[in-house]
Amino acid sequence: MTTESKLLQPADEVEDNGQNDEADDDDEPIAGDATGGGEGKKKKKKKKPKKKKAEQSDPPRIGLSKFFPDGNYPEGEIQPYKDDNTWRTTSEEKRYDERMANEAQETTYQSIRRAAEVHRQVRQHARKTIRPGMTMTEIVENIEAGTRALVEENGLESGVGFPTGVSLNHCAAHYTPNAGDTTVLQQGDVLKVDIGVHVKGRIADSAFTLTFDPTYDKLIEAVKAATDTGIREAGIDVRLGELAGYIQETMESYEVEVGGKVYPVKPIENLSGHSINPYQIHGGKSVLLIKNDDQTKMEEGEYFAIETFGSTGRGRIVEAVDICEVAS
Repeated sequence: MTTESKLLQPADEVEDNGQNDEADDDDEPIAGDATGGGEGKKKKKKKKPKKKKAEQSDPPRIGLSKFFPDGNYPEGEIQPYKDDNTWRTTSEEKRYDERMANEAQETTYQSIRRAAEVHRQVRQHARKTIRPGMTMTEIVENIEAGTRALVEENGLESGVGFPTGVSLNHCAAHYTPNAGDTTVLQQGDVLKVDIGVHVKGRIADSAFTLTFDPTYDKLIEAVKAATDTGIREAGIDVRLGELAGYIQETMESYEVEVGGKVYPVKPIENLSGHSINPYQIHGGKSVLLIKNDDQTKMEEGEYFAIETFGSTGRGRIVEAVDICEVAS
């Protein structure tokens, strides 16, 4: 599964305490002395200290409250209702239903947006710095250190949402290194990075795939396109079985050439996205990747992770003894 986000620059400003000795254009004359020939001398005025935008450290270790002191965090991508569901945008009754489904709605949204902004910044740094030769342990420690710092970890108030997943190649998901793990990322590996952040129990669950060999670019493109389709087609009243069909159709429209042989991209039929409850990563509803007869609807106040998994194999996983979902 993959996801893409755009990092928004913080808008806060901090003072630059450096001195600036250059003259302004509006220097004023002062009276000349008795020997000055009557011409006034100019007095240089000091410029006011410049202000500059606050900047995140590299690696990211500055808590987000320093950039958003008012507690208002950036909105992500917003998808409008479409087709037969557009009336929800103007229906006062339906908007009321949604407000009632979310206790302290604005607080809930700000918690989700804060977790999402932490995820964006940590994810952007991970994409930039993960390279072959690093161990899985190094990768996870760097990600989780950034998460803890940016979200300003505070017990059940905020912190890491779940252990960071770093699944390689045939391992589709849910692998995280234990103590003593010495696995090293190789040039030809396909790495799935799954990061979780929570604020007041609202969990941001999002992942991306990294490769260092262009052979697998189409595989990544297929999964990203399927994820985008799932997000675009999701919404209140959408049936989960139909949503799975849209994801499947997008994924299966791609092919990947590996070693001169062309493979169709198949969605993994026994992995899925899911609803998320406060402090509960799997909330009870599943968004499968293969069209099915599930008539369950998405409802007001629910919160989903749209997760898509693509494979050049048979499109199924089995659970391995080392706590990993292995694609076959």
